[in-house]
Amino acid sequence: MKIATKTAHFTSPLYLESGRILEPFDIVYESYGKLNEARDNVVLVCHALSGSHHAAGLYEGDRKPGWWDALIGPGKGIDTDRYFVLCTNVIGSCFGSTGPMSPMYPSEQPYRLKFPVVTIKDMVRAQRQLLARLGIHHLHAIVGGSMGGMQALQFGVDFPGFADRIIPLACTYATRPWVIAFNKVAVEAIRRDPRFDNGNYAPDAFREHGCDGLAVGRIAGHISYLSPASMDRKFGRNYVATDGLFELFGRYEVERYMEYNTDNFSRVFDPLSYLYIVKAINTFNLSRGYDSLHDAVSRIRASVHLISFAGDYLFFPEEMAHLARMLERNGQPHSYHEIDSDYGHDAFLVEVEKFEGLIKEILEEKR
Repeated sequence: MKIATKTAHFTSPLYLESGRILEPFDIVYESYGKLNEARDNVVLVCHALSGSHHAAGLYEGDRKPGWWDALIGPGKGIDTDRYFVLCTNVIGSCFGSTGPMSPMYPSEQPYRLKFPVVTIKDMVRAQRQLLARLGIHHLHAIVGGSMGGMQALQFGVDFPGFADRIIPLACTYATRPWVIAFNKVAVEAIRRDPRFDNGNYAPDAFREHGCDGLAVGRIAGHISYLSPASMDRKFGRNYVATDGLFELFGRYEVERYMEYNTDNFSRVFDPLSYLYIVKAINTFNLSRGYDSLHDAVSRIRASVHLISFAGDYLFFPEEMAHLARMLERNGQPHSYHEIDSDYGHDAFLVEVEKFEGLIKEILEEKR
């Protein structure tokens, strides 16, 4: 599968929900498949907190494919032989799109904490500008999980009729205190890390040794992405063979796993970007700017296909079910599917085989 990675540069302003302006700004995006002559086969894929535009395929020399490679590709759930698939890196991220470590025009100095707070609504508005630049004015579908699902829902509300299908997985209509509390661990761990230095660190400061604050905060996040059942199954009460049981800092396998994954993550993900994206997740509320959630949802003209996971301890299935009941009362075209899983929130990334056929069926439905 051919991967095309490009950067779009915008000199026109992006008006943010906060009232501030981002100008100029860049969006990095990746595409797979071929745009047909009618331009009606476009599927937009939206990424989650730690994701990027690299959703599928392998870069030359890489061993690890894009984060949703199991779902996107020839003959897969999102079939690149049929659809032209786009995935953009959200503004605020650290993988090429304009974020807090980007130069603050007209200087070459990074924004750092002068970067404006961005919201899910802002991320969607930036993507809409990119699509207009590409000459795409209608989408076959928008698909995303977790924060990506928030973007898909926000697209449906803010740009009614722009997409035929909205497919949000493992997300919510408004971030609840439970999630904000988990995120608070990461925020405070980063802020209190002396090397964070109130955001005044060098751009490559954490490349070799990582950011301890981000690593600690990511442990809290990682716990919320799994479930007790999946941890039992994956680790049990196994102890690291080379650690002594009566050593104070001897580790169970689950502890070693957390250390390894979070230390690596803190070397590649910028801590300021993490703070800004977590803020966007915390402030997500589909009803903001409208009279009520009902008013917001009533604006959607696409068919909405909600997919939740039974073992999700971050965004509980009841949150998606609430949206489904609202769509049902409104007589809006929709479906709701709760996937039988005890993996946890990350099932939308890991257990693709459980919903791949469903995604394929939804994309092929006649309207």
